[in-house]
Formats: sequence, C-alpha cells, structure tokens
Amino acid sequence: MSTTERPVPRWAYRLAHAVPFLVLPSSLWRLGLVFGSTMGLEAAVEPGYVMGLGEKLYIVGLSVFSELVALTALGLVSRWGEVVPRWIPVAGGRRVHPYAAIVPAVLGSLALIGIWTFGFRDAFSDDFLPFSGTGWKVLMLACYLPLNLWGPALLLLTWAYYRRRVSALAVAV
Repeated sequence: MSTTERPVPRWAYRLAHAVPFLVLPSSLWRLGLVFGSTMGLEAAVEPGYVMGLGEKLYIVGLSVFSELVALTALGLVSRWGEVVPRWIPVAGGRRVHPYAAIVPAVLGSLALIGIWTFGFRDAFSDDFLPFSGTGWKVLMLACYLPLNLWGPALLLLTWAYYRRRVSALAVAV
C-alpha cells in the first residue's frame, strides 16, 4: 500500500472508510424488494414490490452504483487521489490536479445534502410512504437515515484533502 505525499489525518482516514457503510443499509433494504419482500410498503404504493426483471435490474444496479460512488471517498485519503494509477490508459502515472478532485467532491457533497434533505422532508409525518406497520417504517428509516450523513462526511473529507493538497502547495511556494 503506497502512502500519500502528506499524512492523512486519522479521523479522515477512518471517515473515508466509513462512508461506504453509510450507504450499505439502504442498498440492502432495496435488495429486499428484489427478493420478493414488500418491505412493509402497503399495496397501494406502486411499486410496493418489484415485479419485472427490468425493475429488479434497476434496483440492483442502483445499489451497486451507490456503493461504487461511496467508495470514491477513499480517493480523498489514498495515493490514487494524488496520482492516477499506472494501469489506467493515457493518464496513468500523472498527478491529479487537486481541484479535479475537490470540485466534483464539493458538488457531489452539496447534491447529496440536497437530495437527502428533500427526500426526508416528510419522513416523520403522516405524509411519508404508507407502511403496513410502524416497525417497517422504523426499519426503512434506520436503513436510509445514514444517507443524510453521506454529504456532510464527503464535505469534511474534501476539506481535509484541500488542506493536505492545496494548503501544502501554498506553504511550499
């Protein structure tokens, strides 16, 4: 395992490794739909359960995609966030310009904060999804609430990356 040019704060390293686990519960909850459970959603909700192959592939794809995006947080604390891995054609071995990571990470953080703030606007009211029981709603909320931490966590990691990569350049010059 190669190290970064400047040391990564221990809290940032741990947080970056925790980010995929913030996304995992919601992915697992969605997979319950793929395997035939209604996950407590009342039949009036469409789709309360997944019927076709296309819907199942979409849900599996969404879960895999979410986890892959969450794993990109590791680039903010890893060597491959500073130098493109050699096995990547054309760009392999080149330095990553700090803002090539910072700008998408900040935009992604803000988008995640907006998405999950909007998505949970009615979560604790009667205007939320109808469930067949309170336990099912609690389970769904327990699986999805960690997503509200994803955006702020990514923003903190981006700040640590900025301080390590950009602030270091300003001091060195």
